Amino acid sequence: MIRDLALQFGQMLIVLMLAPLLTGFVRKVKARLQQRRGASVLQPYRDLWKLLRKDVVLADNASWLFRVSPYLIFAATWTAASLVPTFATGLMFSISADLIAIVALLGSARFVLALAGLDVGTSFGGIGSSREVMIASLAEPALIMVAFTLGLIAGSTQLSVIAAFMTSGDVGLRVSLGLALAALIIVAIAENARVPVDNPATHLELTMVHEAMVLEYSGRHLAMIELASSLKLLLYVSLIGCIFLPWGFAAAGASPQTFLVGLFAYGAKLAAAGFLLAFFETSIAKMRVFRLADFVGGALMLGLLGTLLLFVSRGM
Repeated sequence: MIRDLALQFGQMLIVLMLAPLLTGFVRKVKARLQQRRGASVLQPYRDLWKLLRKDVVLADNASWLFRVSPYLIFAATWTAASLVPTFATGLMFSISADLIAIVALLGSARFVLALAGLDVGTSFGGIGSSREVMIASLAEPALIMVAFTLGLIAGSTQLSVIAAFMTSGDVGLRVSLGLALAALIIVAIAENARVPVDNPATHLELTMVHEAMVLEYSGRHLAMIELASSLKLLLYVSLIGCIFLPWGFAAAGASPQTFLVGLFAYGAKLAAAGFLLAFFETSIAKMRVFRLADFVGGALMLGLLGTLLLFVSRGM
């Protein structure tokens, strides 16, 4: 019992500590690919520490929702990220590691963030919230379709069961899995406000999505939101690695050496995903706002097509 609790809380601390490192690594690789020196990979930790020490500046018309939103967003995102298996499967809370539950937690955090962007009444906050909801209206159904596809293939939407099935010989080569992977990658890019959907390194008013909603935040409130953004990026990388690269996981009750191998494999997955993300963002330009619906809608169509293919192949 104590060992299981230690492993579960150890995973929660691991995702919390590695999230800023992944963000810093992506920024560093992008800088190198653009022939710049770039900031240290530890710079996100310094930024968070600096924000935590600063005072909070609130607008006069900010309500209680504006004050509590950063903590609700952080709690929901951290919980969702902690449910995704990283280095081991069969942990204490693995029964709650369901794709539907993770979608619900992310949707709750997004809903609170959109309300916080509207709360103060600034034009930028309204623009960002409306664009965020527009993207979410396509990204969430796409994620649900991916969950349905994986549930039909593996027989469950629990991530530990899906990871175990994907490592078995029963999975084979399926077109539906390829469509689900493509849809999940598009959703991950859109949900994390990455290029080509949004550029997290810019504050250009006419193109902002995520940054427009958090312009009024400062101090520890902004630190919570920035940490939640890093956690969401780590969550999607962990989700893709758990489902489509389910190798290196330590089983419940394994030896300490096996858990170390699982941690090393998880670190390798994060490094590979961070490099690929930086390379992709360096190689492509940002889309215009009115084209975002076509891009994210493509994920919905891919997820729906993957589910329909399974129904047709089974004669349902």
